[in-house]
Amino acid sequence: MNTTAELTRRIRYVASPTLARFHASNAFYRGVMGPVGSGKSTAMCMELVQRAQRQRPGPDGIRRSRFAVVRNTYRELADTTLKTWLDWFPEDLFGRFGHSSMTHVLRFADVRMEVLFRSLERPGDLKKLLSLELTGAWFNEAREMPKTIVDAMGDRVERYPAKRDGGCAWAGVIMDTNPPDTDHWWYRLAEEERPGGWEFFSQPGGVVELSPDGDGPRFAPNPQAENLDNLPPHYYARRMAGKPADHVRVYYCSKYGSVQDGKPVFPEFRTSVHVAREELRAVEGAPLQVGLDFGLTPAAVFGQRLASGAWLWLGELVAEDMAMTRFAEELRRVLAERWPGLEVLVHGDPAGTQRSQVDERTPFDILRASGIAARPAPSNDPLLRREAVALPLTRMVDGRPGLLVDPQCRVLIKGMAGAYRYRRVELAGEERYKDEPEKNRYSHVCDAAQYLMIGAGEGRAVLGCESGPRPARAENAYDPFRRRA
Repeated sequence: MNTTAELTRRIRYVASPTLARFHASNAFYRGVMGPVGSGKSTAMCMELVQRAQRQRPGPDGIRRSRFAVVRNTYRELADTTLKTWLDWFPEDLFGRFGHSSMTHVLRFADVRMEVLFRSLERPGDLKKLLSLELTGAWFNEAREMPKTIVDAMGDRVERYPAKRDGGCAWAGVIMDTNPPDTDHWWYRLAEEERPGGWEFFSQPGGVVELSPDGDGPRFAPNPQAENLDNLPPHYYARRMAGKPADHVRVYYCSKYGSVQDGKPVFPEFRTSVHVAREELRAVEGAPLQVGLDFGLTPAAVFGQRLASGAWLWLGELVAEDMAMTRFAEELRRVLAERWPGLEVLVHGDPAGTQRSQVDERTPFDILRASGIAARPAPSNDPLLRREAVALPLTRMVDGRPGLLVDPQCRVLIKGMAGAYRYRRVELAGEERYKDEPEKNRYSHVCDAAQYLMIGAGEGRAVLGCESGPRPARAENAYDPFRRRA
């Protein structure tokens, strides 16, 4: 059996300032966010071994512990997480790794430590994961994990070893990640809610963004960057070349944000052009058009067509795991509070005419029972729906954008900016994408926007037909563009 002194001579680890604070914390949930190459994964490996050494010994003098190491897919688990682990704790020193069981049992000094490597790729993986009896758990690249799984994992730790074998001297859930987007649960907990029992640590970026010049964004090495002694010279500068600015900000500057993977459904959309600088107000006399997408993630988009032919998207209503009955009540409340007195025209997903297997009512039946007169959009053709939105995006009306979105429509804006996308097809040698947009949390509200536009007549405009008479232009009508810089 290897002694602790023998292993210490083989393994030398010095924590950077941020990671040293992470190791010193005893919070039940702990997370580290940082750029690529900052030593996050190594710190997680060392944290598990350090905690295993601190467990109380059982009657036989052995300190027992069991940890789960979780990644979203098996390939990433094997290629990145497991490789890092075995680089630090090789089989010839710590014991053979069981490839069939994806388990490494480490034995050194008085420690017996089980490390179970698990992915969430197959349907039964989650059920097996959440039936384990663990000391602690590590989520590698936590931004790819649903919050519900992180919460459930908290109920599986502090269950091993049994009290008769020493019990748990420490238990908890640790996480590392590259920066997620600002609508991610990590951002909400770390920057806004900051609940008790949770601690988050942010490493400085490898580079910092400077004031832009005429050539666009500029970046420079960050003198506060960590782990540089373990990286090749000019590690970040060499990798920045040719990368989009959003990639550099997330992976090298360690800033919250997103890097789009896939092909945007609406490449015509430009945030700087189509998002208003201030809250948009409804125009009196013009009907309020509402687009609806159904299902357990229903969504609504509210808009108006101006006398000039330009469009305003005034608001969004986005729900998750909400039955149609509740959503109809919420929709009615929003209409009454925000736009009382306006004529309301509601256009829904034509698939909503199908009856439920539970009570044989359609979503349109439920809406009518709630006092909302909704009708199916005239078509569900994907190309026609897309073009009904794309056409106003490319249209200029009196020198101004043909479509303007209220800045409070955060999910809708994010979807239009690229999160609503065609998923890339993995083919060697060529770049191809699926024919239908990926279903995600942004697709429902973007679908609702398409039903709004096609239901309000933009579909006829796409086909070259008249989209109906325009309302008369009021002489002193509200101009939403007037206040734009």
